[in-house]
Amino acid sequence: MLTPVDDGPAIVACNTCRHSKDKREDAAGQRGGAKLVAALRAVRESDERFAGVAVQEMPCLFACTDFCTVHLRAPGKVGYVLGRFSPDEDAATAILEYAALYAQSEHGRVPFKQWPQGVKGHFITRTPPPGFVAE
Repeated sequence: MLTPVDDGPAIVACNTCRHSKDKREDAAGQRGGAKLVAALRAVRESDERFAGVAVQEMPCLFACTDFCTVHLRAPGKVGYVLGRFSPDEDAATAILEYAALYAQSEHGRVPFKQWPQGVKGHFITRTPPPGFVAE
């Protein structure tokens, strides 16, 4: 049931997420999560700034009402679940820009003034790393 992956900084994207609040799939029958995963991978491969952040995928993060969700995680850092994205290149770029800053941060906290505009308003939860709680 669990698949081993690299333990470094990662964006774990739900590959079965709805396309939007009102639509499960686009006109071609493709789920929003699958499209977002493809966009994240394409943007990551096209820009070396994002080489230190893995793009991983799994079915259902259980955030269905928030569609197109991702979980940002790294060892010893606070994790975040973000959602309500359009499954496109602009969203993927903003997520990866934030993830790169997150990966460079000491504890997973990125100052608000550094947040890309495209992630503002998309945070759903934050999760403490194993063995810690956040202050």
